[in-house]
Amino acid sequence: MAAAGSSSGAGSCFVLGASGATGRALLRELRARGLFARVTLIGRRRLSLAKESGTAVVVVDFERLSEHAAAFRGHDVGFCCLGTTRSKAGADGFVRVDRDYVAQAAELARAGGCKHFVLQSSQGANEHSRFLYLRVKGEVEKLVQAVGFDRCTILRPAVLLCARQEFRPMEWLTQRVLGAVAWLFPTAYSVPVETVARAMVASVLQPGGGKVVVLENKAIHQLGKAEPQLGT
Repeated sequence: MAAAGSSSGAGSCFVLGASGATGRALLRELRARGLFARVTLIGRRRLSLAKESGTAVVVVDFERLSEHAAAFRGHDVGFCCLGTTRSKAGADGFVRVDRDYVAQAAELARAGGCKHFVLQSSQGANEHSRFLYLRVKGEVEKLVQAVGFDRCTILRPAVLLCARQEFRPMEWLTQRVLGAVAWLFPTAYSVPVETVARAMVASVLQPGGGKVVVLENKAIHQLGKAEPQLGT
């Protein structure tokens, strides 16, 4: 893999959830850094944002993901921003996407040779939480760690600040309030998706700090502002 700032990388990575706000920011960051010779977007539909040399799109049926094992073979790093909301998919759908799809994708990635899995989770993730969202995030963290990657980086961002393609009224209001609060407490309650994306990519360039590394919101802010060099 090339060092940060290189215009031509080596190796391969895949991205799950590239159509979401963080996923789109991640793809922009990967392109800007040029760390990988091949970037594969794995999703349920084709994306117009993939129109660039070195970027491929593989369309899969997440309900039959085991039939798409080939999509997960040959990658050095896997980035996962996959997720939905309870209001959009219902409680069962949310669990299926945010936990089951992610866990199965991680298993296929490990079997396909992936060494480092980078997962976007959530602040407050806890498998014992009485809140469905936080409980599912905690459960998927545990499942992904159990897969046995050489390295596993889990990011737990607070409220994401971004411009959504779809309008979510409550989230819009929360972002406006927290956007103002961020001036006083920049790392406590929110984080821009661009910062999360930079931190996800930067985590790959960091020397291994352990088999599993969990980055809370403050650490995401710190790493997302850094420009690390490979091996430093």
